Amino acid sequence: MLILPYKFKQLQNKKALYLLIAANAVSGFAQGISMLAIPWYFSDVLHSSSTFGIIYGATTFLTLFWGLYVGTLVDRYPRKNIFLLITLAGGLIIGSIAAIGFFLGELQIALIGVVFCTTMFIYNVHYPTLYAFGQEITEKVNYGKINSIIEVQGQATSVLSGALAAILITGVNQEFLDDIGVGQFFHFRIAKWSLHEIFLMDASTYFIAFILILLIKYTPVKTNNIDVGSVLNRLKQGITFLKKVPLIFHFGVGSYAIFAMLLIHIHQLMPIYINNHLHANSAIYAGAEMIYAVGALFSGIGIRWIFKNTNTINAIIILMTLSVIVFETLALTQSATILLFVCFTLGLTNAGTRVLRTTYLFNHIPNHIIGRAGSVFQTINVMMRFTFITLFSLTFFAKNSHIIWAYVISGLFIFISLIPILIYYKKLINLKPDE
Repeated sequence: MLILPYKFKQLQNKKALYLLIAANAVSGFAQGISMLAIPWYFSDVLHSSSTFGIIYGATTFLTLFWGLYVGTLVDRYPRKNIFLLITLAGGLIIGSIAAIGFFLGELQIALIGVVFCTTMFIYNVHYPTLYAFGQEITEKVNYGKINSIIEVQGQATSVLSGALAAILITGVNQEFLDDIGVGQFFHFRIAKWSLHEIFLMDASTYFIAFILILLIKYTPVKTNNIDVGSVLNRLKQGITFLKKVPLIFHFGVGSYAIFAMLLIHIHQLMPIYINNHLHANSAIYAGAEMIYAVGALFSGIGIRWIFKNTNTINAIIILMTLSVIVFETLALTQSATILLFVCFTLGLTNAGTRVLRTTYLFNHIPNHIIGRAGSVFQTINVMMRFTFITLFSLTFFAKNSHIIWAYVISGLFIFISLIPILIYYKKLINLKPDE
């Protein structure tokens, strides 16, 4: 397993960690294929990127309110139980829609939107719970390694799902084999899958993850005092904590910028960029997602080693600056090769920032309140994404090569988000960790 190359100190919940990572990998594999297939279906099959933009924007807006509640759930209820609930719900909802697709022979746009919305809602619960659970069962000395493992596992899964997505969305024929340079060695065909077939595989992996999580037994490294107050009061506690430590607020909001624009890039902008600007096919889309995951995989493995001689804040500044450069590069060029290079770089910068950012927050926010503090960051991030998704849903960006202006704006936003981190640089590196 991916955990084995790491040497831990005092890790008492190793088996629980293995099962948690395995469940995350299984459910993330098919989920990744679905989240690639849906945007491409709207862009390439339905030729209705604006419709998808509306669905994406509406879903993001709804997660704004959902995200406020998620942090309080993570802090109040056992993280294992939360995982069991979301995997069971995901399997039942997406499985039911897949069954309707098999019965009718196709799926209506509304049902496809429900799958996308369900996946996004689960995603918003899944990752805060995953990181909080990892923190709960891990000794503080191992935080950095655990975050790297989660990132490596997640991106390794994305590499596989991206490769399979290219096959399932497009199918395989001789032209496809020739395009990837292996046509002279292989001669076979694979029919492309319909969306409801992909959704059925997605649902089945949720049920497998449910079983794996059910097997988890662990002893919390640190016992938390569970707050049973109202949702509003618990949210206020998260805000109150960040008011007491405003540096954490500035850091948490600013360092989230790459992640915000990356999600929009993958789900909304890239299908239009490939279709309208590059005039390429779905193999490039799925391939770009796979290359992104390869970059993220390398980052998860080596980011702590690469920046071992510098501090976390300086490393994040470097990664954010690099992200600004590559977003602007997409606006100035028209090449599938450059797109792949940019996606690889964004994989490095986003995953690296996430590992470093999460470790910094783990060390400066107590476990019993990290979910509530995370909700504040998540809510602000969702508001930012909703604003940009709404903007980029305008028909202007879907015409000709106008999508390049979305990338100009994206790079500019990351640059602006970097400014507070630069201003408070010395104070951030000198901020004492939570004991």
